[in-house]
Amino acid sequence: MRMSEIKRILVLASIIRKEHMFSHRTKIMLPILLLFIPGFAWGFSDPNVVLPGGIQPSNAMEILYYTSIGVLFSATIFAVLIAHDGISKERISGVLELRLSQPMSRSSQTTALVWGHWQSSFIPILACSILAIVAIFVRRDMLPTIVEMLCFVVAVGVLVLWYTLLSLIASSYATEQSTSIAFGIGTWFLFTFLWALVTSMVAFASGVAVGQPNDPEWIQLEGYLDLLSPNGVFHHLLETQMPTIERGVATSMTIFAIALWSIAPWYILQRRIQHLSL
Repeated sequence: MRMSEIKRILVLASIIRKEHMFSHRTKIMLPILLLFIPGFAWGFSDPNVVLPGGIQPSNAMEILYYTSIGVLFSATIFAVLIAHDGISKERISGVLELRLSQPMSRSSQTTALVWGHWQSSFIPILACSILAIVAIFVRRDMLPTIVEMLCFVVAVGVLVLWYTLLSLIASSYATEQSTSIAFGIGTWFLFTFLWALVTSMVAFASGVAVGQPNDPEWIQLEGYLDLLSPNGVFHHLLETQMPTIERGVATSMTIFAIALWSIAPWYILQRRIQHLSL
């Protein structure tokens, strides 16, 4: 890729980032992000906290792992809200037609589109994640290792990327902004709330006892099915730093799932924009 093309990508991504990072959506979601990420970390850092099953987090990585529940509820919906009309809005207003007519390949424009929307979501979420680590240190006087921090940041980053890609794909098919947000919220709802139901139905059909935390067959089935969900792959990545959690999924399978969830939606979006008629 030529340097001039890379510069165009960075400039277009910067325009998208500036448009969304200071938008009303970000201002509305920021208190929610603060509540669900550093707020959860502060709560789980309480030395006297006892989670269901009598679990008490004993180190910083365990606290971050349970804080990931807040990430799943807040960061993912934030990514959807930022990117849900990334294509449909510009298509309706005619901006997309002008943009695609510029001397810049559609492949590069896809990269700029993804990069700009991903940055718009990830930068505030990263700031909240750093505050979560600070909250753990302030309350429990302990920090995750460098590897654990990198794992958490990378896991959050790819999770936001996946929801950004899924939302942009939905936006590319929508002809109205209301339709695009319905697709985005529907996808978020499926993986955040309904995936447990999908897992239970597959387990029932397979003759596996549903919801038995001490049943190896249930644990392994749940682990494998989680590879088909971005939320599940996110947790599998965090579990690489949690030796006490073993669900029968090899690290190599987790890495393969991360690559697949990153490459496949990007390829679909790129093909969609290549063949998009204005």
